[in-house]
Amino acid sequence: MKQTFGLILVALLTVPFPAQAQTAPLKLVQTILLPDVDGRMDHMSVDVNGKRLFASGLANGSVEVVDLAVGKRIHTITGIAEPEGIVYLPDMDLIYVADGEGGAVHAFDGKSYKLLHTAGSIPHADNLRYDQTAQRVYVGFGDGRDAGIGIIDAKESELIGIINLDAHPESFQFEKLGGRRMFVNVPLAGHIAVVETGKRRVIAKWPVTTVKSFYPMALDERNQRVLIGSRRPAQLVVFDAKSGMMTAGFPGAVDTDDLFLDEKLHRVYMSGGDGFISVFDQLDADRYQLRAKIPTGTGARISLFVPELNRLFVAVPRRGKYDARILVFDSQQ
Repeated sequence: MKQTFGLILVALLTVPFPAQAQTAPLKLVQTILLPDVDGRMDHMSVDVNGKRLFASGLANGSVEVVDLAVGKRIHTITGIAEPEGIVYLPDMDLIYVADGEGGAVHAFDGKSYKLLHTAGSIPHADNLRYDQTAQRVYVGFGDGRDAGIGIIDAKESELIGIINLDAHPESFQFEKLGGRRMFVNVPLAGHIAVVETGKRRVIAKWPVTTVKSFYPMALDERNQRVLIGSRRPAQLVVFDAKSGMMTAGFPGAVDTDDLFLDEKLHRVYMSGGDGFISVFDQLDADRYQLRAKIPTGTGARISLFVPELNRLFVAVPRRGKYDARILVFDSQQ
């Protein structure tokens, strides 16, 4: 009862500011058309120094390479059954792509875009993350009980280890400020798994009982909080990274698949398939205030915030006569 009352009180304290009193938090600065990309789009990654964006055309079987300086697609990587997760390795100039249907992770050369290596036998390969210090790529995978986080040697593109999980993992994030933990959304098992990366084992499972279909995740390490986004109901949910207890929940973007914390401006960007980005102001560790809903396009639940470029990229799939496109937003003070 105390926790329920606390969440109600938080909600009452976080009524959105009047729209007319606010400067728009995001400004659309570029629209990049992808006229022959059909169907659902999935994750994105960026080469910051080279000003390139890599976007997975999941249903199209392609990875689209975009030159951000000129706002134009410059190459299409084909031959992938179902591209899902994607991550660019700046120290090696490699593009790693998870192939969900093919059950593999492919490594492509960052200059020629040619296939160099494939790590196979990874069923339903999905999200990817890169640990540059250890030069390892982590991949979420799994069908049924065969699920976990695979560890790939980035130089050799070889699977060198597995962290077993109870069900297919969705978004997962590493601590970067001296911690050794990884947090993993495991919605089908109804919990967030906490992994000790050095020992490659799950050390805790935090029950998620108030929401379902929770896919995206972001970390607020300075405040020791884990943020997740759910679809049933549509919420932004906050957990204490020490105790694993839920501390707050707020109505969020509908049909979300990505959310990001803008540490500089103390905001959260949460993209939804209903065609809007929900932008929250972070008031403190457990209080968020909806500031604006920025229109994007139907099905645009995939996004990527790149703090080094001060840009939020949103992938909008093709709908009717409207081509697929990448929307580029500048985050405003």
